[in-house]
Amino acid sequence: MLLSASAASALFGNADPIDKPIKINTNIEAKVTGVYEDLPHNTEFQDIKFLAPFDLYTAANPWVKEQQWNNWFLSIYTEITPGADFAQVSQIIKDIEINNIKNLPDSREQIAKKPQIALLPMSSWHLYGDFYLDNREPVRMVWLIGIIGAFVLLLACINFMNLSTARSVKRAKEVGIRKAVGSLRAQLVGQFLSESFLVVLLALILSFLLVSLSLTWFNNIASKELIVPWDSYSFWIASAVFVIITSLLAGSYPAFYLSSFQPVKVLKGAMQTGRFASMPRKLLIVVQFTVSVSLIIGTLLVYRQIQFAKSRPVGYEKTGLLMVEKKTSDFAGKHELLRSELKNTGVVLEVAESRSSTTGITMWNAGFSSNGKEFDCPEGCGTLPVSTQYGKTIGWHFTNGRDFGATGAGDSTGFVINESFAKLLGLKNPVGENLTWSPGHRKPKTYTILGVVKDMVALSPYSSAIPTVFFLEDNHAWINIRLNPAIATNVALPKIEAVFEKIIPSAPFDYKFADQEYANKFAAEERIGKLAGFFTVLAAFISCLGLFGLASFVAEQRTKEIGIRKVLGASVASLWQMLSRDFVVLVIVSCIISIPIAHYYMSSWLENYQYHTEISWWIFAATGIGALAVTLLTVSYQAIKAALLDPVKSLRSE
Repeated sequence: MLLSASAASALFGNADPIDKPIKINTNIEAKVTGVYEDLPHNTEFQDIKFLAPFDLYTAANPWVKEQQWNNWFLSIYTEITPGADFAQVSQIIKDIEINNIKNLPDSREQIAKKPQIALLPMSSWHLYGDFYLDNREPVRMVWLIGIIGAFVLLLACINFMNLSTARSVKRAKEVGIRKAVGSLRAQLVGQFLSESFLVVLLALILSFLLVSLSLTWFNNIASKELIVPWDSYSFWIASAVFVIITSLLAGSYPAFYLSSFQPVKVLKGAMQTGRFASMPRKLLIVVQFTVSVSLIIGTLLVYRQIQFAKSRPVGYEKTGLLMVEKKTSDFAGKHELLRSELKNTGVVLEVAESRSSTTGITMWNAGFSSNGKEFDCPEGCGTLPVSTQYGKTIGWHFTNGRDFGATGAGDSTGFVINESFAKLLGLKNPVGENLTWSPGHRKPKTYTILGVVKDMVALSPYSSAIPTVFFLEDNHAWINIRLNPAIATNVALPKIEAVFEKIIPSAPFDYKFADQEYANKFAAEERIGKLAGFFTVLAAFISCLGLFGLASFVAEQRTKEIGIRKVLGASVASLWQMLSRDFVVLVIVSCIISIPIAHYYMSSWLENYQYHTEISWWIFAATGIGALAVTLLTVSYQAIKAALLDPVKSLRSE
């Protein structure tokens, strides 16, 4: 077998591990034949610590070779010949499974699903698929963050355009003089674009500094280990292209606008901006706040969806529930002894075993029938072997019937089913009904339904519960431990560990808390929410900066008008209203545009989740009111400052 460098160091220290004997799961004899470097974080195999021949596993677990085509518990890796196309190979092999099962008994239901074999290229594993070949969430997240980043850059470019064109009057004479002494328009365009280029170049240098300082924080949020590839030529080429494109995007409109001034009119002071001269700036402000308001609405809905799913009833008591995986065969036959010793510590209330953890389902089957009627499991039904105390340990919530008996006597042919499975049967009162289970790899057996429990959220909290049956069978992989709530966890854990070390010294005490494992199911959405929230705040801040700059310029432009109005008796409040009105109207227009856009895209996003929140009207109302409040706060400083200015000073030059 091959060991990773970290595993070899942990097991053998500084000694040479080659040809040293080693045991896998305490029952598989092997020999170290090589050591490989730890695989990087950005690989699907990052947690793998050793590689061994598959024959070793099947020799210790002969049941593996007895499995049929309906048990998909293994991953198969293939290497195609150079030059072959994955799509073409998939087309050739797609009917392998159905050709092998079409003549097998008890395979009718599986054949009806028309299973196909397909290859998923390694380059697509992370972003475009997983075991089920349909998980597009990673690539969606990349596109989401990329699009938000592009919008933030667009907002910054709009600020540059707005402020450059707003100050066009101050640069008009410069343009007129340059044209009068012979400057060509192309030269002026080049000058203004070079100014834009220098601003973007300085921004790039500053961004490198900010990225270096914030990369650790970003990696923590995104659960990544990203680094800046300073030694990569492609990185510097991409940065240069990015600077050029951004410079052209931000500087082209101001450059062509400013260079279009006619020198005669400008130098005579006869340049009239016209009533529609500010229209482009107003349109750009509308675009800015449309983007910002849309992002705010989206971020609020992401957080609302996460909280909605977190408040969903999980069907059991996850707090104070400890889970230990039975990773070696040394656990076999020791359940009752372990249960007795753990309960004797006084820190444990109950112990039970199960095939799957409470936060997952690892056993899927079909083949259920009653009185000749077959029940189809479109996406498979969970079939979980448990011990008699399982329901008491995890805290089942019964809606009908009873739990397994304390000793299990007489209940070996009993099913406890969840609400989703009861709906699948279509029976008002399924308790007491007989159900035949014939999954193909087992002999048909008839069970009696003992009770119905509330659905347990074992997989995604955003999806519907899986129809599941629980039955008594000694085929368990997990130990579930209910802690005594009256005793602190840090006091209970050492006592529990001592029992495990006493009874099963060969197995490490590797435990998980059910509530923490359940919380991990929200990690992807919470990462999206945090990143989207950060970029949304940044977008709103950039928009407000631009608004503040324009308000300052407008107040400066209208200084004499404000002075005259004050002399004629205008109040500070009326002047504040006059200066703020245009900006408030623009933000209202932005809200009117952004609300249907945000509603459309967020509705599409929520449709990805079977269990999702509703889009409430108050989210749009709160966002609109908030946008107006921020606008007024941003503009009011400059408006009130201008309104309070002494009119004598404002009109002194007249």
